[in-house]
Amino acid sequence: MKVGHLYRYLVAHTGSLIVLSGLVLGSVGLQIYRPQAVRRFIDLAAAKAPILELVQIAVMYATATCFMHVMAGTASWLAAKIGWRVTNELRSDVFQHVLKLDIAYHRERMPGEMVERIDGDASSLSDLFAQFLVRAATALLSGVSVLILLWRENTKAGMVLTAVALVAAAILYSRRDTATEVARAERESSGQLFGYIEERLTAMDDLRANGAGEHVMRGFYTLQRDWYLKSVQAWWRRSTLWLISSSISSAGLVAALGLGIGLYLGGAITIGTVYLFYSYMTMLEWPLEQISEQFQLLQRAKVGAQRISELLEIAPEVRDGGPAVLSRGPHAVEFQDVRFAYGQTEVLKGISFRLEPGETLGIVGRTGSGKSTLVRLLARLLDPTAGRISIDAYELGSVATVSFRREVSLVTQSVHVLPGTLRDNITLFDRSISDSRIEEAIDSAGLRSFVRRYSLGLDTKLGSGGCGVSAGEEQLITYIRGLVNDPGLVILDEPSSRLDGATERLVAAAMERVLRGRTAIVIAHRPETIRRVDKLLVLDCGATVAFGRRDAIVESSDPRYRSALMMAFAESEDATQTPSPGQPA
Repeated sequence: MKVGHLYRYLVAHTGSLIVLSGLVLGSVGLQIYRPQAVRRFIDLAAAKAPILELVQIAVMYATATCFMHVMAGTASWLAAKIGWRVTNELRSDVFQHVLKLDIAYHRERMPGEMVERIDGDASSLSDLFAQFLVRAATALLSGVSVLILLWRENTKAGMVLTAVALVAAAILYSRRDTATEVARAERESSGQLFGYIEERLTAMDDLRANGAGEHVMRGFYTLQRDWYLKSVQAWWRRSTLWLISSSISSAGLVAALGLGIGLYLGGAITIGTVYLFYSYMTMLEWPLEQISEQFQLLQRAKVGAQRISELLEIAPEVRDGGPAVLSRGPHAVEFQDVRFAYGQTEVLKGISFRLEPGETLGIVGRTGSGKSTLVRLLARLLDPTAGRISIDAYELGSVATVSFRREVSLVTQSVHVLPGTLRDNITLFDRSISDSRIEEAIDSAGLRSFVRRYSLGLDTKLGSGGCGVSAGEEQLITYIRGLVNDPGLVILDEPSSRLDGATERLVAAAMERVLRGRTAIVIAHRPETIRRVDKLLVLDCGATVAFGRRDAIVESSDPRYRSALMMAFAESEDATQTPSPGQPA
């Protein structure tokens, strides 16, 4: 992630960062003071100083130690708090950005993979803020302070240990990116594993019913092995930093002890100063170990930051709308030579038609003919590759998003009932929608008898921990959801085999009411559905086979129309019910 991105999140916590800096400075200062106190204690004890003076030094040492631990603990807590707040804000922004990305983008990625991108990558940055801010800063400040004091105590000691520190720092810096690429591969492998698990759990019923468990586990073991091998490789690469710093620290410790003993035997320093050299070298060893550990953490965080930055730089092709506001009531809809392609595959090839306000259109076609893509374009889930789609003479992209979502309702077969009340599932947790509006939508759809099935009415809990909902009941809920804003344009993907007979009759009645007084587009899966519409659009392989008044197309003797209708309904068990030429439709 670019530094500017992180700075934007950190600047909101300037006050906490200032307090954190003061705590780090205070804890480092006390840490540096303690060996000085011990040196003085040893030298005074060797000189047989009064016991009271020794006790005073011991009390000062103990007090400094207590304050140091309090400051260090508070600094760690504050750093963790800043880290979680910053990364939660980042996670929220990333999630909001992902929700705005195009349907085409999500079609190419598994939900589990996106969870890993949103949560896993952000969590690596949380560790960076929670640990790196304190430990790396403390280690760097402590190391520099130790070297300065050593130079003041003895030039030779300062030169030797400074050389050790500089060699260690140069090697660690040169290998700072040694594990970045393998760490990235590790994160990507983890994302694929999470995506695989999520996708298989979603298809649990089909997999178990058809005995696909062995195949699923084989795929799981393959991905798990790949993730394990890449994790081990990344761990070994990161561990080289620790091995290098430990080796250099051990050499430095030996050099410090040897130098101290030599100077003491030569009478240049006291026994307390020998301890000081040893203690400061130990303190210098800790910063080197901490910096090597933080470099490992930094490498993981760098990969997470890069992946988040790449995600944030992906711009949705479907932009927010412009200033135009739609009036209330039925709307005119027009497609002008509309084309759309997924990559290199063109799925809509020059579709043109017009609906006047209040007219209903039935779309008929075989699977893969482009029906769903067409309604997604009209619902602004996708933007056309070429051509123009307009509503009330406004191009879709020029209509304000709030106005568009209020006036255009899409009811799909892919229904999602969320954990919450029936009210929540109708309003999608929009508290601004009153119960009276919900009641009007229920009556408008003629589904009062359906709602009465629930003993607590709108307060009935659905989903996880609540009432189970059948496929047909889910569809009825979406009809009410689609009408709660009293839209002027309704797009329906007619349900087919998901419904039992009784629920199908309720849906059919609801559909009749939904179409009344509105402009409507219905994807027709059954022949009887086309009896409810004014016009028909017959598609095949993304192209228009026929468009016009329903009666004219159904009663036409044109073999192209008859063949297209028969093929469109051939996938339904009711195909034989297709009206024949001259039969009332």
